[in-house]
Order: sequence, then C-alpha cells, then structure tokens
Amino acid sequence: MRVIVHGGAGGAPEEPEPRQSVLDEAAAAGVGVDSPLTAVERAVRLLESSPRFNAGVGGAVQSDGVVRTDAGVMTSDREIGAACSMAGVEHAVSVARVVHSETPHVLLSGSHAVELAADFGVETDVDLLTAEKRDRYERDAPPSGRSREQLGWLAERFGSGRDQAGGSSRSVTDDRSEPTVGDEATKREAPDHDTVGAVASDGETFAAATSTGGRSFALAGRVGDVPQVGSGFFCTDAGGASATGAGEDITRVTLSRRAVGHLEDGLDAQTAADRAIEAFESITGSGAGVIVLDERGAGSAFNTDGMQTSVAVD
Repeated sequence: MRVIVHGGAGGAPEEPEPRQSVLDEAAAAGVGVDSPLTAVERAVRLLESSPRFNAGVGGAVQSDGVVRTDAGVMTSDREIGAACSMAGVEHAVSVARVVHSETPHVLLSGSHAVELAADFGVETDVDLLTAEKRDRYERDAPPSGRSREQLGWLAERFGSGRDQAGGSSRSVTDDRSEPTVGDEATKREAPDHDTVGAVASDGETFAAATSTGGRSFALAGRVGDVPQVGSGFFCTDAGGASATGAGEDITRVTLSRRAVGHLEDGLDAQTAADRAIEAFESITGSGAGVIVLDERGAGSAFNTDGMQTSVAVD
C-alpha cells in the first residue's frame, strides 16, 4: 500500500515538527491494511483526532458557535460517499465511508447524517470545541439572531480566497484589489487552512478522502469544497487527489477533478499536481494545495506559504 496525506495548505504553521510527526503517523497507519479505502479512513481518522488540524477535534467554529464537520471519500470504481454539516461528529471520514458503502446515496447532511453515524457505530455528541477556538469565538462576539443579521459581521471576518485564511501567500494589497478591513482582520484571525486528506493505492485500485471542520466566521450550515465530489476529492482508475485551501474557489474550479484529469491524460502525479495548482491560481488568484497519487508515485503542489505532507509505503 502507498499512502500520501496532507495537513492543509495555508500559512506556515507555528509548530511544524509536531504536526509533521502526526502526519507521519497518519500515513503509516494507512499501510498494511486490506484496501485503499480502509487506508485513507485510518489515516484521516488519526488526523481528525488531533487538534493541530482543522478537522474533527479543534475544527473551525461557525457563526452560531458550533463546530460542524464535513468529509468525502471516493474509490477508483467511482463509488462516492460524503457527509456534511455534522455537529458533534469527530470522525466525519467514517460517516462518509458509511454513505459510500452502506447506502445508495452520494451525500447526506446535517442531523440525518449524524443519525446515520450513530446507527453504524460512529461516535456522536463529541465535544469538538477546543479552549482556543472557544476563546476566539467569544472574543469576536458574533451577533445573535438569524443569518441575515450576521452577514455584516461575517463580511469583516470571513475574507476571501486571497487572504491568509484562504491560504494565499500573495499579499492582499497586490494589483488585483485594495486591502479591506475584512481582509486584514481575517489575515490576523482566521488561519483555518488545516483541512486534512489522504490518497492511497494497493497498486491496482485507489481511494481518496478529505475531511474538515470548515472555516471560522462562516454562516452556520456553510459547506465548502471538502464533501463535494470533484472539488475536495476525486478518484478514478487513473489515480486520486485531495485538495485543501480556499473552499469556495476550489469548488468553482473543481480542483481535485482537474488534477485527476491530468493523470487521465498521461501525466505523472507531480506534474498533474503542479498543473492543477497553476490553473487554479490563474483562474482564481486564491491559495490552495493538492496531493495526487497514481500507479507510479505521489505528488503534491501548493501556492501558499506552506503545506505539510507525508508518504508511507509498505
């Protein structure tokens, strides 16, 4: 089994060594198992349990103070499973696998996805809110009320794909736009780039998975690229990909599908990753990263200040 994992694309992490150790452990957890799908699930579950990443425990807090998790998985036979907007679910990747393997559907959401998780033994009602994320949410004092009333508050915090939260290494004062209060506030306060993902192969088949806690200062119920097939993850018999970064823009260009398309055209994994990020940046001006795996090996690319990865082979 060959496994590649990532811990998100964005600003350079303050403690890269401990994060890298977790990523190395996650990649190693994916080898020596019975299938690529089991490999990516095991790898991602370990990352979801680490508060060093924005998935599961320590995920981003939405406008109502709740952490909601999303994940998606796909195998090279084009079978897909995804689950989103789940409060209290640490291992979103396992719920996505249930959708993939036990239902005729592609995507389940909200309380119904949480109910499915409980029915199949995935733990629910987990406290995902760390003290750090709680303090940050309370410090920014979101307004009470319905979503419409929160939009002004969000406009100054959610930012764009080109700010630090989106993960772009480019300054918000480049020639495309003038800086705004929202960009500067988000640049300081919202580095939620630590979405996690994995791609694995047993030499014949592939699986890809991505999991996230979303992004701070998003409206309650916001769903980004991660559980959307072709955006946060994609897999065919040519290989698989997992993406991370500015979620809205990743969705607009279906970044993971773009990377796998390059594999289908005969490019190797590294070239496919490079081409996908080059096109993404050209189209959106935003920050992102992608990992890619094919039968020949693994590749990764990003246009942000950093993206940590790890590869393990048995």
